Amino acid sequence: MKLQDLKNKKVLIVGRGIEGSAALRYLEKHFPTNIIDAVDQKDGDSYLDKQDEYDIAIKSPGVKSSLLKIPYTTAINIFLENTKGKVIGVTGTKGKSTTSTIIFKMLKKQGINAYLGGNIGQSPLDFMDTLNDQSWTVLELSSFQLQDLKKSPHIAVLLMIVPEHLDYHKSIEDYVNAKRNILRFQTTSDFDVINRDFLTTNESDLETSAQIFQVSRERECDEGCFVRNKAIWIRKDQKEVEIIKTSEIRLIGEHNWENVCAAVMTVFLIGVSKENIVSVLKTFRGLEHRLEFVREVGNIRFFNDSLATIPQATIEALDALEETETLITGGFDRGLDYKELGLKIADSGIKALILFPTTGEKIWKAVCDSGKNLPEKFEVNSMERAVRIAFSETNPGKICLLSPASSSFNLFKNYKDRGNQFKEEVKK
Repeated sequence: MKLQDLKNKKVLIVGRGIEGSAALRYLEKHFPTNIIDAVDQKDGDSYLDKQDEYDIAIKSPGVKSSLLKIPYTTAINIFLENTKGKVIGVTGTKGKSTTSTIIFKMLKKQGINAYLGGNIGQSPLDFMDTLNDQSWTVLELSSFQLQDLKKSPHIAVLLMIVPEHLDYHKSIEDYVNAKRNILRFQTTSDFDVINRDFLTTNESDLETSAQIFQVSRERECDEGCFVRNKAIWIRKDQKEVEIIKTSEIRLIGEHNWENVCAAVMTVFLIGVSKENIVSVLKTFRGLEHRLEFVREVGNIRFFNDSLATIPQATIEALDALEETETLITGGFDRGLDYKELGLKIADSGIKALILFPTTGEKIWKAVCDSGKNLPEKFEVNSMERAVRIAFSETNPGKICLLSPASSSFNLFKNYKDRGNQFKEEVKK
């Protein structure tokens, strides 16, 4: 939707979170004579009862479109339709925050006028007025933001896709279709960077007209970025370039090589130098709450992986931190399958398993079903108790890992609150 189409319209902003608040600020600045109101489900069950008094709604992520009876758009659609410069969109079940941040840092290192926004914490409407034709915007995009997309970014980065948010999406097919919107509206002048190690992601190339580059940590790619002989390589136009040895990458965990390959391929297409790519990879330690080293207490190392909200992320964390002896896990139940995680816990030599409700019960059952030796089980309802038990149960020289494999909304405000509480209790 073009901005001028909103002139003299009565606009209802649905949701007063980050995107809704940004949309309100932006419209009040550019259309001061418009009637613009904002409502939120916190206002009560009747918060949408008067929507038919408005011409159009701006829907926030997570608000189901079926609730709206009037035409609507989103902040992301407004941005993509009206922004200057070019846009890189990054999505996937996991890895999108890390990949978006690496891309942004590499662009900045090259001296490019770059901005970072979307699901990572800032609405792009907050900086849209500062962009010019040479600007690059990196957008982390969730399935909630993508499901209503009408225009795709110039470069679409599609990372691993596994089931998530099935409490919101009607099915895994609905979730995957939302993700694929990131590339569905591209043209032949656009680019895709696609993870070929996950079947659902790899098959997404059928949905786009863009030029496709693959990334992989398991096999070589004809055109793309991959891991070979413990190094990151790019192959493009039948030429190969070794970028960096994997041992020189500062990020913890081999799963992050997928994210590194995606970021490297993306910025290589834009023209970022190998020197600046390597500089970022040798210094970037990762995001807060993702395999974050907190501190060492009594010769026990504590790691905060609160960003792990699905089983696959916790499996990757256990692969990355092989000396984990105590695992704090569990959280809000969104109907995910924990069988594979149960097997991984049983195989990882975990001595103490500290479980939050409600998925703690599912995780414990999955461990029991593995038929292998069981760790000692502790059920907790507070982070204080979890950390106290961890300190008493973890042997010196070993690791205590918070990696919930679940979202946080039953006991904590969000994953940041959960991770911050963990860090605070460790420091105590």
